Amino acid sequence: MTAVVAQFLSEALAAGQALLTRRAGSTVELFDPEDLGGTGRSTVVRARLGENPLGVGRTVVIKVLDDGAPTAPFLREVAGYRYATALPSQSRPGPQLLAADEARRILVLSDLGHGRGMIELLSEDFDDAARGVSAWGQALGRMHAATVGGEEDFDALLRQAVGRTDDGDACGTDAVAAQAAAARDGAHELVARLGIDLSPRLAAELTAGCGLFAGGDLRAFSPSDVGPENILLNDDGVQFMDYEFAAFRDASLDVAYALVTFPAYLGEASVSRRADLERKLVDAWRAEVKGLWPNLTRDAGLVRPLLHARTLWVWLSTHWIVAGGTGGHDWALHTTDARVVLTRWADLADAARTVDDDELAEAATAMERALAHFWFD
Repeated sequence: MTAVVAQFLSEALAAGQALLTRRAGSTVELFDPEDLGGTGRSTVVRARLGENPLGVGRTVVIKVLDDGAPTAPFLREVAGYRYATALPSQSRPGPQLLAADEARRILVLSDLGHGRGMIELLSEDFDDAARGVSAWGQALGRMHAATVGGEEDFDALLRQAVGRTDDGDACGTDAVAAQAAAARDGAHELVARLGIDLSPRLAAELTAGCGLFAGGDLRAFSPSDVGPENILLNDDGVQFMDYEFAAFRDASLDVAYALVTFPAYLGEASVSRRADLERKLVDAWRAEVKGLWPNLTRDAGLVRPLLHARTLWVWLSTHWIVAGGTGGHDWALHTTDARVVLTRWADLADAARTVDDDELAEAATAMERALAHFWFD
């Protein structure tokens, strides 16, 4: 361990210890800091508790925002964790927030432990992958079902987090929605680089997809980046990590995000097997939410929003790899592998054909061909 890393760990440990002591009203001691890597904007440390007046397990996770890192995502993360922590434990989508200091940009979370990552499950045999995606869909559904109608509560927590710091103006902006809108607005320019025209059908899907952030009939809470890289399976089931972009939006965006991101980790799985896994994920999600949204008992109630959302995510990942820039570089959706993007367009075309949407299927296939020519010919 270098001296610089040791200093960062020591500082994070001291900050977390002080915050927990203030929260508990009695001395809390932390030991044995372990570097968990962070995201490039923060220092994340696991530490062992000595005396434990909080009764939260033997270890905790401390996150300290690095100097120069933007404050807005941190404030949104604090609001997201506060909101999720107040949910019933069986519906809580991830770690419990134990303490936070917005001004000093520190938060302390319960430790989810080591568990197994979703990426690991997907890369093993088909039965493990099937169990993994079913658990994924079920966990999304439980989270969505438990948070329907809670948007005002989340917004109040967001305003509260912003009010405790002098640097929170951008916190009210949904960064994911902004990225999606920018990709939609750059659609004509992008397809011109590929040497084709923008399909009116594709343009309409992108507009409808962007509308799901502020509207939609299936509004619920989401950590936002619910891809395989941010999922851990432990004794309590699927746990979603990383709440920097937490928001309320149409739940179809989460389901479609899963459908777009998981195939990249399946290796050589056939098209039919990927389609089978998609059905398992969607069916597991729908079983949890159909009591709240009865129209979802019929496939027709889910077809349109899922296609809108799926088209948008495929387009956004394409925009990032073709147009460049730093947007989404640490999101599960982001990829620098052209083959992954081509597969996403092919899968979108298959999904559209499955519901007899030949126009969207043709537009997706045209994009796949144009991108293949752009990259490989």
